Amino acid sequence: MQTHLLGYPRIGSNRELKKACENYWSGKIVLDELLEVGKTIVHSNWNLQKEAGIDLIPCNDFSYYDQVLDMTLTVGAIPERYQEIAFKKSEPDLYFAMARGFQKEGLDITAMEMTKWFDTNYHYIVPEFQKNQEFRLFSNKIIQEFISAKQAGINAKPVIIGLLTYLLLGKEKEEGFDKLDLAQNLLPVYIQILKELENHGAEYIQFDEPFLALDLNEKAKETYQLIYTEIRKQFPNLKFILATYFDGLKDNLSLAASLPVDVLHIDLVRAPEQLDEVLNTIPQTLSLSLGIVDGRNIWKNDFETSLQFIEKAIHAIGSERVFIAPSCSLLHSPFDLDSEKNEDILSPEIKQWLAFAKQKVYEIVALKKLASGKADYQALQQYAENKKAIDARKTSTLIHNQQVKDRVEVTTEDDAKRNNPFSTRKEEQQKVLQLPMFPTTTIGSFPQTKEVRTWRSKFKKGELTAAQYDDLLKKETERTIRWQEEIGIDVLVHGEFERNDMVEYFGEQLEGFAFTQNGWVQSYGSRCVKPPVIYGDVHRPHPMTVYWSQYAQSLTQKWVKGMLTGPVTILQWSFVRDDQPRSLTCQQIALAIRDEVNDLEKAGIRIIQIDEPAIREGLPLRKSEWQQYLEWAVEAFRISASGVEDTTQIHTHMCYSEFNDIIQNIADMDADVITIECSRSQMELLQAFADFKYPNEIGPGVYDIHSPRVPSKEEMIHLLQKAQAVIPAQQLWVNPDCGLKTRHWDETEKALIAMVEASREAAAAYVLQES
Repeated sequence: MQTHLLGYPRIGSNRELKKACENYWSGKIVLDELLEVGKTIVHSNWNLQKEAGIDLIPCNDFSYYDQVLDMTLTVGAIPERYQEIAFKKSEPDLYFAMARGFQKEGLDITAMEMTKWFDTNYHYIVPEFQKNQEFRLFSNKIIQEFISAKQAGINAKPVIIGLLTYLLLGKEKEEGFDKLDLAQNLLPVYIQILKELENHGAEYIQFDEPFLALDLNEKAKETYQLIYTEIRKQFPNLKFILATYFDGLKDNLSLAASLPVDVLHIDLVRAPEQLDEVLNTIPQTLSLSLGIVDGRNIWKNDFETSLQFIEKAIHAIGSERVFIAPSCSLLHSPFDLDSEKNEDILSPEIKQWLAFAKQKVYEIVALKKLASGKADYQALQQYAENKKAIDARKTSTLIHNQQVKDRVEVTTEDDAKRNNPFSTRKEEQQKVLQLPMFPTTTIGSFPQTKEVRTWRSKFKKGELTAAQYDDLLKKETERTIRWQEEIGIDVLVHGEFERNDMVEYFGEQLEGFAFTQNGWVQSYGSRCVKPPVIYGDVHRPHPMTVYWSQYAQSLTQKWVKGMLTGPVTILQWSFVRDDQPRSLTCQQIALAIRDEVNDLEKAGIRIIQIDEPAIREGLPLRKSEWQQYLEWAVEAFRISASGVEDTTQIHTHMCYSEFNDIIQNIADMDADVITIECSRSQMELLQAFADFKYPNEIGPGVYDIHSPRVPSKEEMIHLLQKAQAVIPAQQLWVNPDCGLKTRHWDETEKALIAMVEASREAAAAYVLQES
């Protein structure tokens, strides 16, 4: 048996990469300093795995921003708008410009699109393809990292996004062709990369092909056969690991098993039921990698269950053909549980149930020892501790709350319905709210400056009293309210300065959640999040946001939105308990949010936003399984939102989603207003709402907050004109793509002033046109 990982977290044990990237972007460090931080993280990761006893250690799993963007640069798929930067700037600066946009030195270039990596909360940079596109080896990162690993004495296995998955992740930027038609154009670059790796002594190559766990058309299946047949023909001596994950192979099993590779990796966490069929299908020439340690959640592996999988595989195909691995890359796991030292934050009882990336490495090694019959004292001790922890979790009194279970039991369909349809509510709301054409608002958060983060840190350390902290936040909130009034925003927000993260903040006030000090995972680029841990039944012991919403509303005659995170997003962006259906946990959260919505209404808040950016992300990867998920996800949102009167306007927000195939379900959510990310796609995403004739109001984002560039008023007017071409003007709102927490005040102020001016000009033009 051999052990291997599909990938390892790259942000560093203390988020060193995040800090270095942001310092580089702001000019505080030079490129060599940034590269040195990256090198240190890479070598530390390799050494950790080597010392633990991992047999095949991944390389090229490190990235300064995104692994898909790395591949785009590698194969020279650089959009034309970056050519001037490619000519003038260094490769890293070109790379970051593609990720974040570029607005200086007389250039103003938009960033590439970004969307979710399958059904995770990680975002990747979407490749852009043109008809008859040519590719060339532009970046040598893959080869350089392998050479570096070899020089460091690491038995390295290069990790490469498979050619088919790379193309399927991309987007055709013109009509009249299929991106799969580019496979033959791209193949020579892959061949060139593999030749270089073979020349430098590579033995194993991992191709990540998660699309094999998705629905594939016949053309894609045929292309898989053609490409991998040619690769094998060119490289008879290289050993290829074909990595699939996030779901089972199902109807693609015969395809995957027939491809001329050496090892097939399957995800037995997401699809444990597939093992028997896989064992019965694979040929004798194919080894099997068992993904048995959960790469996406933080619960300790159940050794007894995993050993049963391993023993079944050994019995069927022999130990020499069995590899042991996590289900997917550990990119989605926090770095190291050993860094959780504060028992006031994470109790010892809950901590004993958990395993972060480092601990998962040791689980893999221990499972190999135990399954091979060569367990040393350390492995046997780990086995005993594992069984004790698994049994303790099953019987813990922390997990269950009968009152919560009873409330879920008596919830009915009526709890998921507003009193009247939207057409009636709209008239009632307009009588109360008196909003203009093209009303302006923001998505919720305003920049969290270093000062705001320092106040929070000092408060947590006891260096500020609660009264002092409260006073500082009130002053910042009032300043933000006054500034919004001054520039003329129609529906204000309080800025969320009291909040750390849009999920963590709520989880801290809900029962059934636990938290970590350093459980950070990468969301995109330098953006890291610290997901809460849902370990038990969820309920709301007290109001969570009423105090700050009521305070902000008291400062102004304009309407201030109450800001909440929706139940599906809280579920998706947490590490969720695995001892009951996710749908049940989601319903518990929905009832807690419902209580908060009702209390906000009682406090005089007439516009309440319940953000659900993760609705699309939660979709199962196979369409045949969508309906069941969408039924309980939409119901959870409606439960959270439907306890209010017709005059209370419910908003929701979604970002980085393709809506075409779930537009009916989005309409079924019955939010009065939905705001969506639209600017990076130049309003392309809005077409789904137009084709469907979406009945409620909609705010297509008119500028990209994930990029530091500030769009002009004219650019926003142009986007609004594109929006009006497909959506009736009476339904349109004007807003940014997403919250402004990660932006700086100077760029925020310029962009929002331009946004308000664009809205006013669009409204004036509409009135003139109608008259």
